[in-house]
Amino acid sequence: MKNLGDRLIRFVGGSTGVWQVMRIHPVLGEVLPQVRKVAVYRGNEGLSPESKWTLSGVISNARYVERPEQKELASKQAPLGRSEATLAALIPIRKTTAWWSLTQEERRDIFERKSHHIAEGIKYLPPVARQLYHSRDIGEPFDFLTWFEYAPQYSDAFEDLVRTLRKTEEWRYVDREVDIRLMREPLTS
Repeated sequence: MKNLGDRLIRFVGGSTGVWQVMRIHPVLGEVLPQVRKVAVYRGNEGLSPESKWTLSGVISNARYVERPEQKELASKQAPLGRSEATLAALIPIRKTTAWWSLTQEERRDIFERKSHHIAEGIKYLPPVARQLYHSRDIGEPFDFLTWFEYAPQYSDAFEDLVRTLRKTEEWRYVDREVDIRLMREPLTS
């Protein structure tokens, strides 16, 4: 993998890491092996030798988003790593060949006009912080790694967000999805 610097993020499932696994659930397709913990590495940091799986992705440019939506997302998005956000979800997703056969404009039409992905997601900001990592272009088994962090009092809101998005037309193009729920101790200053 070429040097992607700090844009490269690797989620490593094994016996070390600050995030304790509460559950790994196959939503669609093959599940990942069960692990106790997940470590998150940025850039070229060394990986734990005791891992059962590694999922890599890169922070990339925004896609399928128009300027007003991008501005609204930026104004409402909370940063990752907030001390109160002790719960997280890592949801790797792979889309079908049919999805990737569509043009950019056709994907945007399904993503927002028909599925309202951005409009739905904005409703849950800032309590649910999120980051999308692109994996398809670096040869990973998933196309995207979706990462969410939230405080326990927003668990129901997060579940509502996930349920809503999984009912959209866009999700008909998903052929593999794993839902990994995580917890960590509160950060101290």
